[in-house]
Amino acid sequence: QVQLVESGGGLVQAGGSLRLSCAASGRTFSNYAMGWFLQAPGKEREFVAAISRSGGTTYYADSVKGRFTISRDNAKNTVYLQMNSLKSEDTAVYFCAAKGSISGSYYYTETVQYNYWGQGTQVTVSS
Repeated sequence: QVQLVESGGGLVQAGGSLRLSCAASGRTFSNYAMGWFLQAPGKEREFVAAISRSGGTTYYADSVKGRFTISRDNAKNTVYLQMNSLKSEDTAVYFCAAKGSISGSYYYTETVQYNYWGQGTQVTVSS
């Protein structure tokens, strides 16, 4: 089992920044590819960003490309999502997720591919 705990959400004005963190415990963190997803009220959970086990490969949804950056610190068992130039449409609950991966360079973008999920952290962007 892998336990994931997100933090760093909050209320921010449009154009501002937030950094989300996701702390992992329970298994060897570097064996897992990680992802961030968001879910707005009444909508499906959707992909935001993903990072490979090694951190060497990242991938982003078009809606956040150039504004958000995913990174990880395997020594601290933590994955981050730096969010800049926030927009009101970024308002959602943000979840981190983990998937055991044999490949050091692969990433995953589908919710069904992930084995473990955090409880989510609310991000609200006011316009």
